[in-house]
Amino acid sequence: MSIRTLTLATLATIALTGAAAARDQIRIVGSSTVFPFSTAVAEAFGKAGKFKTPVVEATGSGGGIKLFCAGVGVEHPDITNSSRRIKAIEVEDCKKNGADITEVKVGFDGIVLANAKTAQPMKLTLAQVFLALAKRVPVDGKLAANPYKKWGDVDPSLPNRKIEVLGPPPTSGTRDAFAEIAMEGGCGKAVGAKEADLTGSKCHAIREDGAYIEAGENDNLIVQKLIANPGAVGVFGFSFLYQNADKLQGATVDGTAPTFEAIADGKYPLSRSLYFYVKKQHVGVIPGLHGFIAEFTNDRAWGPDGYLAAKGLIPLPNKERGEVAGQANNLAPLRM
Repeated sequence: MSIRTLTLATLATIALTGAAAARDQIRIVGSSTVFPFSTAVAEAFGKAGKFKTPVVEATGSGGGIKLFCAGVGVEHPDITNSSRRIKAIEVEDCKKNGADITEVKVGFDGIVLANAKTAQPMKLTLAQVFLALAKRVPVDGKLAANPYKKWGDVDPSLPNRKIEVLGPPPTSGTRDAFAEIAMEGGCGKAVGAKEADLTGSKCHAIREDGAYIEAGENDNLIVQKLIANPGAVGVFGFSFLYQNADKLQGATVDGTAPTFEAIADGKYPLSRSLYFYVKKQHVGVIPGLHGFIAEFTNDRAWGPDGYLAAKGLIPLPNKERGEVAGQANNLAPLRM
């Protein structure tokens, strides 16, 4: 470690310790998908009475990580939630700003495409999802701007209604995961979509002609819009479908419905892992931070019969859950 790096880290720690009285409440930012789980843990933790209830904000995974990695001190968040794993470049940003982090994998989730129960159910393939939402698609053997206006234009078996998809913005981990799992996966399966200039991350580009509508980081708002507009389809985490099962229905993808069981065993093709990250320099300085980690990683919260499963979190297998809990409570360094 260079003298300059050591000096920056030391100064940051001194600044944090000296200003600790300015904040006696845990601050959490990040993923809108992890938000309801983190909020439930924060409320349970606050009700215990030893510490104030943590403040949880839904800023999106990318936005949360950016805030989290910006530095050490009470003006910076203590924890960031993420619906995707942190990227190497983001870890470097954290290190550059003096922050050492611990990764906590909390469970599994599925990305769903859902619509109102008053509308016709959707039965989609990954290839159809790609063809409906990609910026460029194969047309007559060549790549062109997406010409499809209705779902029925993509495939006659689909409803003859306008393609109108409400989804997260680029700052969202759900958007990142959707691009990598759904768009890239569908691109590889779409007929003629294996051209050299349309593979891998080049398949991620989503059309910008109004068929895909960025609806912000508030997934509850997407749910409300779907209920008001039965012709629209929404993209969000499974927990929001789970909590609104009386109003919404999830589309099958490649023949599998988004259910708790299908996501847990990996059969549902749009499954992913959820995380939160802790800034180690803040532990022991911001009151209650270690206790919050212990509450989240206790089986009464994240176990198969815990209160987070009742909100739609798919728990990790028993062995992995035990290993992650040990690493989290010991503040193990992140391993990429």
